[in-house]
Amino acid sequence: MGAAIVCAGMAHAATDLSFESADAVNEGPLQFLVSLPAKPVHHHQNHIRIEPDSLASGWVSLSQCHDHLDAVPSAQITFREGFVRDLRVDAFSHIKDAWIEGSSVQLRQVEPGARLCLSAQIRALRNTGNGYFNLINGPYMRKFLDGYYPMRVTLAIDYPAQILTLLDISPPVQPGLVIVEQPGAIRMEAVFEGELQTMIQFERN
Repeated sequence: MGAAIVCAGMAHAATDLSFESADAVNEGPLQFLVSLPAKPVHHHQNHIRIEPDSLASGWVSLSQCHDHLDAVPSAQITFREGFVRDLRVDAFSHIKDAWIEGSSVQLRQVEPGARLCLSAQIRALRNTGNGYFNLINGPYMRKFLDGYYPMRVTLAIDYPAQILTLLDISPPVQPGLVIVEQPGAIRMEAVFEGELQTMIQFERN
């Protein structure tokens, strides 16, 4: 599970994206990019920690930061209701105000170069039976009007290697998607256009 970013004032938002040619907007499926665009793009960073008791509860710890948010009059970062708790804003800059409202973070007057960090508990680890577990994140996207713009996502996952064994990561490594694995830790780095959803499968030892 990830967080969806919804922006108000779409005409303003589209104007702020004028440095990117409308002809280059991706209107189709997920496409990984082999390099970052010349100008900074929205960088969504998630750090998820799976604890031993997460296997029974499904709840994991989330630390999330956003760099280079698009400049808009207002925006909100929304989580699925009932799947988030203890949501809080940890830090923000180049944003006039940020506050919690239900299962969302509300933003007002987001300026160029804005940064936001938040933390929460999210119910994202699913027990699929017979000792198998799935961790699904996303979909991540940067969408305005009918098109998708480039986005960068960094995903770090720490898990108890003495309890869980990593089985599979989807999508797999490819140009534009780097995955580094070691016991107890997964690091993913993606640059893309479209909608990205990741699924990580574990087996209980």
